[in-house]
Amino acid sequence: MEFGVAYFATHDAMDPGSLARLVEERGQESLFFSEHSHIPASRETPFPFGPLPRKYPHIYDLFVTLTAAAAATSRLRVGSGVCLVIQRDPIHTAKEVASVDRLSGGRLEFGVGLGWNREEMANHGTDPRKRAAIMRERIEAMKVIWTQDEASYAGEHVNFDRIWSWPKPAQRPHPPILVGGEGPGVLDRVLAFGDAWMPNYSEDVFDRAAELQSRADRPIDFMVIGAPADPKVLERLERAGCRRVLHWLPSNGRGPIERVLDGWENAMAELQGV
Repeated sequence: MEFGVAYFATHDAMDPGSLARLVEERGQESLFFSEHSHIPASRETPFPFGPLPRKYPHIYDLFVTLTAAAAATSRLRVGSGVCLVIQRDPIHTAKEVASVDRLSGGRLEFGVGLGWNREEMANHGTDPRKRAAIMRERIEAMKVIWTQDEASYAGEHVNFDRIWSWPKPAQRPHPPILVGGEGPGVLDRVLAFGDAWMPNYSEDVFDRAAELQSRADRPIDFMVIGAPADPKVLERLERAGCRRVLHWLPSNGRGPIERVLDGWENAMAELQGV
């Protein structure tokens, strides 16, 4: 099982390049970043986990952040946790994914998700009621762009005919697609177009991970974002076949981040009997 961390890279906290160097030096396998283009001030859609943390509207652009982290490191895998593809043009996004993967030497993990904020989706012209179908078509279209020299796609929500787009990703056929989310249809999405399921940690993930494996007709990874620094939980996840666990770091300065890293590393060491 691999160990990594996740982070909201805000403009008033440790910058993504410096953080990436730090976590690589401390032996973490991966660093994942969140995405929100904005948070609508109306606040009509409730945040699923209580009061909305201040960090949500303050984060840098996802792909600028990933580039900064990749450029500052040589081994660390960098990932999106998650990219809101339903709010993004798929042609532009395919080029951004391929560019970061190429410039990083094939170190990108492409986490994707539907999102939770309906007003944010609507501001991008996305009908929240159709977001699952839109997500599937955009992922399918990006796969075509990544793998074909002359790409075309014809769907209900995405259409383009005979385009050229380089670079192609360094990883073949493309970076791993990690499907985030815990909703009732998420396993269907993983089976349709994902290489892995990456839910937020909860007690439900154990049964649902087993269900995913029982339904899969190909190898599909299971990984968790937001795992607690608890060796007993980490042991259960390892037994459940979890390939990667990610622990949240605070959007803060170096000192508070290092203290949280210390606790995470202590849990890792206890699990490994070090």
